[in-house]
Amino acid sequence: MTASDIEIPSPGAPVGARLYRPAGTPVGALVWVHGGAFAWGDLDMPEADAVAGWLAERGWLVLSVDYRLAPEPSFDPGRVATGGHPFPAAHLDVIAAFDWTVAQAAESGIGHVFLGGASAGANLSAGAAVALRDRGAATPNGLLLAYPLVHATMPEPARATAPDLAGIPADRAFPPVAIRAINLNYVAGHEVQLTDPRAFPGEGDIGSLPRTLIVNSQFDDLRPSGERFAEQLAAAGVDVQCTFEPGTFHGHLNEPGTAAFESTLATFLAWLTTPTQG
Repeated sequence: MTASDIEIPSPGAPVGARLYRPAGTPVGALVWVHGGAFAWGDLDMPEADAVAGWLAERGWLVLSVDYRLAPEPSFDPGRVATGGHPFPAAHLDVIAAFDWTVAQAAESGIGHVFLGGASAGANLSAGAAVALRDRGAATPNGLLLAYPLVHATMPEPARATAPDLAGIPADRAFPPVAIRAINLNYVAGHEVQLTDPRAFPGEGDIGSLPRTLIVNSQFDDLRPSGERFAEQLAAAGVDVQCTFEPGTFHGHLNEPGTAAFESTLATFLAWLTTPTQG
């Protein structure tokens, strides 16, 4: 497996990325998008590098996207940070990265290109899939979403989920005020964009999206978003699987070498290599 940092041409600024090539002929391609509340994260964080490297070592061509970041959010009520690159910058970067990967895959004889990410990166992946569907061009063969945040307002947890969310340690918790600040910061304070499905896919039409795998963390305030999104996808006729990794807090893919990291990636790999039915 080799990894190289590249720049992808786009109508705006070039998109930074890291391309992971397996030792042999790739079995497929994945565009992978790290998390970080839309405002943090880079290609070296484990959720980007360790995940991409793990899959590349098992035969996958992986493009990890260094998308433009929104400003660091202010958690002072009524105050929205300025600067940075709020929506739609990262959204457009992920689309450009996907289009580039599709072209590379075609040249290399790779038949399947998937799109996925973790947390905010899962949001960006699903939002890009909405835009790609509406554009009517190449779309992902599937969506791979780890502990996604895809709703502007967090849904109520399911009855079976609620006990797992009680008593999450403060340093692992995402209270509603923090989620509100992160989401509003992503759209630069423009309330109307909170209902744009390209920014928050759970708030709009998600019909005709590709088959989707969602793996949540068990003890995670964001878990209701992933579970509700799975319900919405199923209601829209999308082939969706939704599960959670036992014993984990949000962001468990930032902990390579743990049993949970290995288990979740094994779940990813099994789903990626399962032929589409029908």
